[in-house]
Parts: sequence; structure tokens; C-alpha cells
Amino acid sequence: MCTAMTFNADSLYFGRTLDYDFPFDNQIIILPRNYELNFTGSLSVKNHSAIMGNGIIVDGYPLLFEGVNESGLCVAALNFSSNAVYDKPQDNKENIASFEFITYILSTCISVSGAHTKLLGANITDKAFSDKIPTSPLHFIIADKKGCITVESTKEGLKIFENPVGVLTNDPAFDIQLFSLNNYTNLSCYNPQNKVFGSFEAKSFSRGMGALGLPGDYSSNSRFVRTAFIKNHLSLKEDNVAQFFSALNSVTIPSGTVITENGKEQETQYVCCIDASRLIYYYVTKENRQISAVALQNENLDGEGMVSYPFIKRQQINRQN
Repeated sequence: MCTAMTFNADSLYFGRTLDYDFPFDNQIIILPRNYELNFTGSLSVKNHSAIMGNGIIVDGYPLLFEGVNESGLCVAALNFSSNAVYDKPQDNKENIASFEFITYILSTCISVSGAHTKLLGANITDKAFSDKIPTSPLHFIIADKKGCITVESTKEGLKIFENPVGVLTNDPAFDIQLFSLNNYTNLSCYNPQNKVFGSFEAKSFSRGMGALGLPGDYSSNSRFVRTAFIKNHLSLKEDNVAQFFSALNSVTIPSGTVITENGKEQETQYVCCIDASRLIYYYVTKENRQISAVALQNENLDGEGMVSYPFIKRQQINRQN
């Protein structure tokens, strides 16, 4: 259960919630231009755009959950458990395992249009990272300042959708979720007009009643609709990072409100916001609500070694007296 969103203002803002039933050892990971990436197929890339993202490091390998490169191209992976189907390696395709998809796109592409073209010759394979880390069912959102696409590998093959709303959650398939917005054309940021029922005049008795019917549960389709509505009505502010976090706060999952089939608590582990122009990664965690940030430009981008910063999870409080 996760929600991703893009927001175009003075910059492209791109981010997501990560909702899971156990925490990860998250780190902000920076891959300089000369960090060599060897993929499971025959591809090897050394000279590439510098990459910054969040994920885990396993046996020295960066497994990214989302990221950005210095050209401002952003990618995130979200759970797609009911529909994801990966193929076996194909001789006529560039074979990429799902766990390396984000680093593949960010190291070989500088735009959404370039990623779209690259993916026409690609195949997402079912190769697992290791015996202890099996293949994860995922789909992907890719965005830059000019556009956004969703990528899904299903039993019908690899699908690439234009994403006009800049939002992605989980199942069902993206085109079905997008179509579901047709059920909510009555929603508005303005209060509805009074209506007469017989001799009774029904009046709005509270602000915000134009959004009556906006789904408020934590299911993936409801989070998709809610985020699409809120994003569509976000006003530009001086601090769009705060605006971005405010929008995703509407879909964060508090502990205890969603219990999995095995009795575990599904909750939002972190929320992030990437400023794709200034190349800054902002985040908050379930334990620490103060915004922390890592700037890509403050690193040596011509280096060869991976750089990482662990998530700050201990609560930070600014005490004023």
C-alpha cells in the first residue's frame, strides 16, 4: 500500500508514501556519475547522470524504492500484487530485473520521452535479487517537468500509460483506476448550491461540502481518487514542499487502522518529496515528523563510490520555551 504523486509548480515535486507492515533500514543513497552499475542482463553502465534516491543497501548493492537523477527525471516503484507478471529473459529485448528497474531508467534516460522510447525495447524479468529477497510485484511511475507515465508488466505484456493526473497507488491496473475518476465528476472545492426537495430547501451547513462523496478509506482506489482530487486543487504557495507533504498527509495510514491477514499493522513508514529542479530529497518518518533533507549537489558528483545517509528516525522537536 503506497501512494505516489507529482506536482508541477516552480519545480517538479515528486514523492510518495511507503506503507508496509514492518520497517526497512532506509537510507538516502547517492550514486555519482562514475559509479558502475552492472545489470542482470548484459548491460553495464559507468558514466551516467548522478542519481539520488531512497532504499536499502544489501550486500553492497543499492535497492532503490524511488529516486531522481540530475536531469530531473524521477521514478518510484509501488506494490502491484494482484496484476504484476514478469517474463523470462528474451533474446530480442534488453532484459532488466524488477529490482533494478529504477537504477536502469535513471542511469540510461534523462527524460520521460527517452524512458518511453527505451522501454519499448525492454523486458522486465522475473529474476529475484537473492534467495532471501524474492521478486516483488511492482509497477512504476516515471515523471519529469514535461510529463508522466505509468509502467506495468502484466500477463498481457509490458504496458506504458500516459499518466495525466500524476498519481499512482496500487491495484487494480492503472487504466481502471484512471477510469474510476469518472464516478467523481461532482466533486468540487466549492460548496454546492442549495437544492429544493418539495417545500424543503436543503442548504450547505459547513464549508467543504463540495467534496461530499470523496472516498476516505485506505483502499488503493480510494487513495488514488483522493490524491487526484487534492492535487488538482492545490494552490501554488511560497513553500511547495510543505504543500506537497500536506497533500500526501491525506493518505498516510496511522498505526492500528489497517491490520493485515497475519495480524500485523500496515502503516505509513515514511513520506518523501523530491524537488527535481534543486535536486533535494525531503522526508519524514512515522517516528520523526520533522522534515529532513539531503541535497545531491552538495556531494562530489564525479566520484565513483556510493554515498549513503541513514534515515533520521528519532523524533526531532523544536522546543520554543
